Amino acid sequence: MKDFVRGQKSRLSDITASQRVVVGLICSCNINIVFDVSCFGLDDHDKLSDDRYLIFYNQKASPCGSISSIGQGGDYIERFSIDLSKIPPFIKKLVFVLTIDGSATMSQISGGRLSILDSDNEVARFQFSGADFASEKALIAGELYLKDVWRFAAVGQGFNGGLSALLTHFGATETTAPPQPQTENITRSGSESKRVSLEKKISEKAPQLVSLVKSARVSLQKHNLTNHTAKVALCLDISGSMSALYNSGKMQTLAERVLALGCNFDDDGSIDMFLFGAAAHSVGEFGIENFNGFISQLIKKYPLEGSTYYGKVMRVIRDFYFPDGKSEKRSSPVIAKMPVYVMFVTDGATFDKDVTENQLRWSSYEPIFWQFMAIGKSKKDATKKGIKGWFQNTSGSDFAFLENLDTLGGRYVDNANFFSVEDPQHISDNELYDLLMTEYPAWLKLAREKKLLF
Repeated sequence: MKDFVRGQKSRLSDITASQRVVVGLICSCNINIVFDVSCFGLDDHDKLSDDRYLIFYNQKASPCGSISSIGQGGDYIERFSIDLSKIPPFIKKLVFVLTIDGSATMSQISGGRLSILDSDNEVARFQFSGADFASEKALIAGELYLKDVWRFAAVGQGFNGGLSALLTHFGATETTAPPQPQTENITRSGSESKRVSLEKKISEKAPQLVSLVKSARVSLQKHNLTNHTAKVALCLDISGSMSALYNSGKMQTLAERVLALGCNFDDDGSIDMFLFGAAAHSVGEFGIENFNGFISQLIKKYPLEGSTYYGKVMRVIRDFYFPDGKSEKRSSPVIAKMPVYVMFVTDGATFDKDVTENQLRWSSYEPIFWQFMAIGKSKKDATKKGIKGWFQNTSGSDFAFLENLDTLGGRYVDNANFFSVEDPQHISDNELYDLLMTEYPAWLKLAREKKLLF
C-alpha cells in the first residue's frame, strides 16, 4: 500500500494492475457537518463538457456505466466504482471533490483520506486535515488522469466558493431547480451554441442528414419538444429473418432517421446502439462521424442469429443507463435529469415473453420509454390510426405480444408504445417522426408527475 503526500503523482499501474478500482473518501470532524462527495469527468480542456459525467447524489452513474456511486461502506462516506476500460475517449480526467454544506469550512475537519481500493484492499491513500485549509468550503482531493496511461494525483486543493466555485472552474453553471428534496440542476454552459455548432458539423460531415434532422424537428415542434433533451438508443433485431432488410440497406436508412431524432434530442451527434437475437449486444455509438455504411459493417461483426430474445437486450439497456439496479426488479422510482428514449425494432415474436414483461414492468420505475416498432405484414387493422404508412388489415405476422406490451398491466407508469409497418421505406420521414412521438410526450408528463424526472 502506497501513502501519498500533496502533489505526489504516480502511474496507476504502479499501484494496481486492475482496470477496475474503487475510490473512497473519508472525512471526520468534531462538529456536525454535512459533506457531499462528487466525481467530475472532464475532457482534455479540464472542462465538464458533458454533464452526464458529473456523478453526485442526484446522478449516480455515467451513461456508459464506467463511473458509478456505490455509496457508503466501512468508514467511507462515499465510494465510486471506476471501470477504466469503459471510460469514453473524450473523458481524460476524473476529479474527486468534497464539499461542505452550511456555514462550516474545511479548516474545521479533523481529518480526511482518499483511498484507492482494488477488490476491497486499500492500495493507495492520501491523507489530509483541517490544518491544510482555512475558509474553503470545497476541495479537490485527488484525480485519476490519462497521460499516455492512467495516473493518480494527490491534489488537496481548496476552493472558497464550494460547489458553485467548482462548477465555474470546470466550465459548468449551477441553476436553481424546482423546489424538490435533494435536487440540483447542472446545465452545460453554452448548450445553445453547442447545438448550433452541431448543426454546422452535420452540414459539413453528414449533409444527407440535414433534411432528416429538420423533419424530426418539425414533429418535435408540434409536441412542444423543441428544446427537449434526452438520451436516444436504437435497438435492432439481428435474427435471421431480418436478412433482406439488412441486405437491402433499409436498416441503414432507418438507423439514420433515428440518428436524426437523436441529434435533436442531444447535442453530441450520436446515439447508443444495441443488437439482439439469440444474445444481446451493446455495440457503441452510432453518430455523424461514423454513420456511412455503419450498419453493414456492424452486421459483418455481429452476424445474424438464429432466435429472438427481447428480454436479454432490455436487461443490457437498463444496466447500461441505470447500472445501480443491475437490471433487476424495482419497486420504487428512480429519478434522473434526462430520460432515455429507446427505439426497439423487430420483425417477430420473442422466445422470452415472461422475461420481457418483467423487464418492462421493472423499467417502468426508471425514466426509460420503449418505442416498439414491428416490421412486416400485420394482422392488426391499422387504418383507424389515420396514418397511411401503417400496414392495412391482411394476413401476416401476429404482433399480438407487442400489442399487449403496449397495454401491459402492473407497471408504475405506461412506459411503452407500439406500431407496425409493412416496410419502413413506405412511410415518409414526417409520418415516421409523428409515429415516434405518439405517446412519448404524455409519458414525459407522467414521468415528471411520478418523480422519475426532475
